[in-house]
Amino acid sequence: MCREVIEFLGCGGGGVYVDCTLGGGGHGRAILEASGPEGVLIGFDRDGAAIRHASEVLGAYGERVVLIRADFAEVSGELHERGIEKVDGILMDLGVSSFHLDEAERGFSFRFNAPLDMRMDRRGDVTAAELINTLEVKELASVIKRYGEERFAMRIARAIKRAQKEKPVLTTGALAEIISAAIPQCFHGEKIHPATRTFQALRIAVNDELTALKKGLEGAMECLGSGGRMVVISYHSLEDRIVKKFFRKSASPCECPRDLALCLCAKVPTLKVLTGRVITASAAEVEDNPRARSAKLRAAEKL
Repeated sequence: MCREVIEFLGCGGGGVYVDCTLGGGGHGRAILEASGPEGVLIGFDRDGAAIRHASEVLGAYGERVVLIRADFAEVSGELHERGIEKVDGILMDLGVSSFHLDEAERGFSFRFNAPLDMRMDRRGDVTAAELINTLEVKELASVIKRYGEERFAMRIARAIKRAQKEKPVLTTGALAEIISAAIPQCFHGEKIHPATRTFQALRIAVNDELTALKKGLEGAMECLGSGGRMVVISYHSLEDRIVKKFFRKSASPCECPRDLALCLCAKVPTLKVLTGRVITASAAEVEDNPRARSAKLRAAEKL
């Protein structure tokens, strides 16, 4: 959704923009092109491999690019540490990137049989394999249900634990087979693999993504200058719900109970929501990039 990102960020000549989830550098390059010749991009990614890849992709832009290996939950502190108080735009493209999905050894996708890792930052302590092999049945089912919104969470958790009695579940292929067998055949969708929701849930848990999102939104708000814009692309309902709630709360002029006749909170809105309805990818983009089918874009402007 590069066109929509550039449109809502309002990239013009000059300005300082932050890409909180650099990934393969595609959005970053589009921002640099739209804000040239003087615009500056500050790119965040917790993955060292992504930072190295982006340094090659964006190397031609020279000093216009600053790359920071850090979780975007730390965006405010990292920018302040470098003397950057306010920026003109911030992008968050959430979830796992194509850069991660296409690297088999990272263990994010069941398209490849690989070690069950799923860490976006390999400095992290817990892999997906360690997570599923240490959690009890109820705890594992809770993770799968909460973060994957999977109706068969308990069946899947029990199936994983049964399999572990014979040997540890250590690969994406082994886990995908267990999940597929646990879900009744009549619920196997044509477009979505039966393991999709469970893999999503484990990835979110391993990387603590929802906590990072909440902190990142607060930090981004602090760093935006007046008139600066924030664009967030999410890929599942849990993320989108958090973004929608944050935007709505920040844009609301009152937080008093509805039964009060007079506002007593004296709240001042800090954002103006630019997307009355969530923006989704066009049919043409989905055909070209099937991963875009679940993308939801929301944008807001700092008051």
